[in-house]
Amino acid sequence: MYVRLFAAVWLLVCAFLAVVAWGFQAPFSYDPVGPRAYPLLLLTLMAAAALWLLCKPSGEPTLPISWALARKVALCIGALLAYALLFEPLGFVLSTALAGFGLGLLFGGRLLPSAISGLLMGTLLYGLFDYLLDVPLPLGLFAAFVES
Repeated sequence: MYVRLFAAVWLLVCAFLAVVAWGFQAPFSYDPVGPRAYPLLLLTLMAAAALWLLCKPSGEPTLPISWALARKVALCIGALLAYALLFEPLGFVLSTALAGFGLGLLFGGRLLPSAISGLLMGTLLYGLFDYLLDVPLPLGLFAAFVES
């Protein structure tokens, strides 16, 4: 019963956010798709999943929710919120490396492989976005070294 209630509320949230995202306009046309395509695509996928939860047969098993799982989900949300807040001040490379490291540890990774993968993820994704895709990303703390 709680799953269906959650799905109904989430479907309403998706509808509200789709109305908000529909108004996204870029001041200049830098992309033929525009800024609203990505949020609308994600909201469509989430709404489809919510509809599936609402309409699925009641005898079908659902994911067992335990306190350990709820704790991991809360820590994951906290890590992603910290990533969003630290993105500008620390820069893309450092904040992505920290988020990758923390999430690696959260999902059972060992210390050294999590640190290496977080660092590689931050630097390689920065190279991909900044140099290959020409998407400028914040440097944060590294901006003083680059501008010198």
